[in-house]
Amino acid sequence: MSLLRVSDLSKSFGGVMAVDGVSFNVEAGQLVALIGPNGAGKSTCFNMLNGQLRPSSGSIVFDGHELAGRRPRDTWRLGVGRTFQIAATFNSMTVLENVQMVLISRERKLSGLWKAAASWFADEAMALLEQVGMAGHAHRACGVLAYGDVKRVELAIALANRPRLLLMDEPTAGMAPEERNDLMALTKRLVTEHQIGVLFTEHSMDVVFAYADTMIVLARGKLIAEGSADAIRHDARVQEVYLGTGKTFEPRARLADAGSNGARQ
Repeated sequence: MSLLRVSDLSKSFGGVMAVDGVSFNVEAGQLVALIGPNGAGKSTCFNMLNGQLRPSSGSIVFDGHELAGRRPRDTWRLGVGRTFQIAATFNSMTVLENVQMVLISRERKLSGLWKAAASWFADEAMALLEQVGMAGHAHRACGVLAYGDVKRVELAIALANRPRLLLMDEPTAGMAPEERNDLMALTKRLVTEHQIGVLFTEHSMDVVFAYADTMIVLARGKLIAEGSADAIRHDARVQEVYLGTGKTFEPRARLADAGSNGARQ
């Protein structure tokens, strides 16, 4: 059974159908890209999966649980994590404290925050920072970090709840090409190691074609194509509405080589 099964999902705003009968699956250990032109319905779809919007119709089944209509916090408790296009961290708190806050919330310790919490879950928080390469910055305030490092902290925060499904909204937005490659390579490794399912939106087609296992393409609220990088690259309808000729997108191996060469320079 698929980790996430979306069936006939729709959302209308007045007379406008933002998402229209969309269906797809996400498997454990898989990176799935949700792409399409502006106004395609990607954000609306994401917000329904996360619980920020209630679907007009359709079903969202995660690990046997119906998500449609649940609040974001309830969805989070079931094991659905999310990162945002604009990284969401507490700038005045240290990197370590940001991750500790999520661990404290996960264990429902918030009612006791009048007690000293500096040592709560510090070892687990540090282990998460080790995974994303940020342990060396643990005691720095998030507000002084480079943006690429903030994105790594946000990933550690998302992983703190031990999600089985991770929703990543424009994970590389605002990052330099080398930073984008590093973050997505890290995400790919963690997905494989922990068998997390990931659904991500992304405007950088270099990132999408380099790292996505499969792609879902929306246009005007409808799903117009789904498949591998090669299938999407050569899909005539996708080329017409989104990619143009598609010839500018390099195969995964070539992009990975380019990224590693850039890191060595």
